[in-house]
Amino acid sequence: MTVTASTSEARSRPVQIWLVVWACAFAAVLAVFLLQDRLPWAVNYPAGAIVSVADWVSALMNLIKSNFSWLTRSITAALGVPLDFALNLLAKSFKIGRGADMVVLPRLSWVGVCIAAFLAGRAAGGWKLGALVGGCFLYIALFGQWTSAMLTLGLIAIAVPFCIVTGLFVGIWAWRKPWAERLLISPALDLMQTIPTFAYLIPMLLLFGNSPVSAMIATAIFATPPMVRATMLGLSRVPSEINDFSEMAGCTARQKLWRVLLPSGRPALMVGVNQVIMLALNMVIIASMIGAGGLGYDVLLALRALKIGEAMEAGLAIVALAIALDRLSQAIARSHAQGHVYQEVSPSFWRRYPNLTLAIAVLAVTTLLGLFVPAFAAVPKAITFTTAPMWKTAVSWITINFFDTIEAFRVALILNVLNPVRAFCEGFPWLGAVFLLGLAGYQLGGLRLAVLVAALTIFCAVTGLWEKTMATVYLCGISAFIACLIGIPIGLMASRSDRVEKVVTPVIDTLQVLPSFCFIIPVVMLFRVGDVTAMIATVAFAVVPAIRYTNYGLRQVPPALIEAAKVSGCTKRQTFLRVQLPLALPEIMLGVNQTILMALAMIIICAMVGTRDLGQEVFIALSKADSGRGIVAGLAIAFIGIIADRLFNAWTAKARARLE
Repeated sequence: MTVTASTSEARSRPVQIWLVVWACAFAAVLAVFLLQDRLPWAVNYPAGAIVSVADWVSALMNLIKSNFSWLTRSITAALGVPLDFALNLLAKSFKIGRGADMVVLPRLSWVGVCIAAFLAGRAAGGWKLGALVGGCFLYIALFGQWTSAMLTLGLIAIAVPFCIVTGLFVGIWAWRKPWAERLLISPALDLMQTIPTFAYLIPMLLLFGNSPVSAMIATAIFATPPMVRATMLGLSRVPSEINDFSEMAGCTARQKLWRVLLPSGRPALMVGVNQVIMLALNMVIIASMIGAGGLGYDVLLALRALKIGEAMEAGLAIVALAIALDRLSQAIARSHAQGHVYQEVSPSFWRRYPNLTLAIAVLAVTTLLGLFVPAFAAVPKAITFTTAPMWKTAVSWITINFFDTIEAFRVALILNVLNPVRAFCEGFPWLGAVFLLGLAGYQLGGLRLAVLVAALTIFCAVTGLWEKTMATVYLCGISAFIACLIGIPIGLMASRSDRVEKVVTPVIDTLQVLPSFCFIIPVVMLFRVGDVTAMIATVAFAVVPAIRYTNYGLRQVPPALIEAAKVSGCTKRQTFLRVQLPLALPEIMLGVNQTILMALAMIIICAMVGTRDLGQEVFIALSKADSGRGIVAGLAIAFIGIIADRLFNAWTAKARARLE
């Protein structure tokens, strides 16, 4: 009893000390705020102390552009060859020669592409998946979005292999060289995954011009990190017995890597491929602003003209393409994970790859038929549909009949929630924020984390972006908070009922594959532009991790511990609160972390609907081709994400250590 009491006292003493420290810290920040007349420099960062980092970055980018234009032109020309081929093959046509001697070779027939999509789905996951994938492509054709969708697919078809190959080799290097992974690759990946998508477009626009090649390079950079991480994870999880067996068999280092380790880690690699495809699709939509064209450009034009019906129709085509690519890549990943083999040993190509052979034959025949039958070459307008008038009518009906209710909700939300929180965040002393975040970093991760968090926070103030930073924190914070309030209870219900989980899972799977653009369109229909629209779209986009990780965390609690709690006489409520919830807390907090990062990514995209934050800075910089302004604002956004990620990861690690 004495030992137990002394142990509990030793554990509670640091907690009590930290409570006193935090009370003093908040009191000091409050004192600074109350004395802002005497200490104005501690509340609002002095304008005279702002460092013109944006000008330095702009000068550096101009220097690169003027001295290395030969290199950028060479890269553009080299990458333009496969990209033009893919775009001509899927969306345009091949034009050989000039004038009267010009020969036009047709693009792939839309009928053949739909059938090939069906065959790919059937080969990967059976008839149901084939019908789903083929149906998605047929939907795109029948709703008149075929050419735009094929432009988007052409960009993805070239960007994704580049991402996979690059990510594979970088991941192998990181796995072989731990020092490179720790000092170079992990920080670079963190930065690449937290910098907003718009910020990628600015240097690409400056260096490579307004062209599909710029969009493809931006897409490749943005979508590569998941493949790097998947490669490192797959290689690190190969059982040591397999590694030892390959050495005993006399394999060289190269043979062991390519013939043993990488095939053994294929399931993780295929998950990385799936993530690359989805990120590439998301980025290609956004890259429509710098010449990518395709479905994203259609959505952008429709939103700018407030043509809600056309925007919704193009957005649904994006959804159909996303679902088809996601389900197909997931099915291929599962088949590799389960060790399915779809090939039979045969010397003839068509016997080994019957579906591929049939798809090639169908594409060739239907494309040739398109030379004689126009209905095979292009989707006949007589069989296409449009839902734009329906969406417009629906929005008009809702606006007429529920305008007062929607407007009352919007105004109440702005006056009672958004404006007070925004005023609090924008009026918070910058020095106090640096101090409190540094203190949190020190408590959770020691001096190194404290210095990192404080330095990244100071950057946002030193560059003159403090007010915009706090506006971003306000909107991201309140959106993530509401997403957690919605998502965590749904995850709790899903974990306690298989029936609820069966309903929730397809919904969150669908939400996860929707590109970010598609969340903005329906909200703009009802709430117009502004912070309310941004908040609602962000909540819908970011709620998935909160649901998924809560459900996973509670379901992975060992059943033996639950039975032990029941045997000890615990009620269901006590078992949940004292056993399941504490054990699942690290996973739940990981979901909260991912929710914050996804909310931050979506907030930046919502700059298109009138928010006044760092996203607006990036958006303005993109329109003016101001590389310095855009990159610095993008770094500030990335640093917000890195701060949240590091603090939550440190908190989760401590929680896991306490449970162990």
